[in-house]
Amino acid sequence: MKTSLFTSVLLILLIFISCNSEPSLQKYFVENTENKDFIALDVSPSILNVDKTKLSSEQTEALNSFDKMNILAFKANDKNQTQFEQERAKVKSLLKNPKYQELMKVGSGKDGASVSFVGTDENIEEFVVFANRKENGFAIVRVLGKNMNPNNIMTLMSVLKESKIDMEQLKPLQQLLKK
Repeated sequence: MKTSLFTSVLLILLIFISCNSEPSLQKYFVENTENKDFIALDVSPSILNVDKTKLSSEQTEALNSFDKMNILAFKANDKNQTQFEQERAKVKSLLKNPKYQELMKVGSGKDGASVSFVGTDENIEEFVVFANRKENGFAIVRVLGKNMNPNNIMTLMSVLKESKIDMEQLKPLQQLLKK
């Protein structure tokens, strides 16, 4: 009897915890994936198209810490500036959550970018790059992984320079960059 009561209470607690209605960047991505004003893209590590046999152990470790990238972009135009401002404000508000630790911010006013992360210095779960430009729109890039750290990210950048990026995976973003 005590076991079933304990199990029932635990199950109810889990249901309440999992039904967290607090806004999050992940929920924002899910809510806007099918929205016609947004371009959503999931990018796998295969986009890098690198010869893994030519990578150093440090580069292999950095590549293995990277799981995927989620990209969500809003294309601004003359007709949707109000919506652009509202959506940009939502993203900025989400990134003010204390779980997002800002590493860097550049620009101000109508143009700018920021880089934030979730986790600790030695165990980063997610990097978030948010860039916006009033004329073009904005993009949020979530780099997800396991046991990432700043060194891995810098090493991954060196791997990027040597990679033959599969542009086919990035094709949907080309319409955002056209003006």
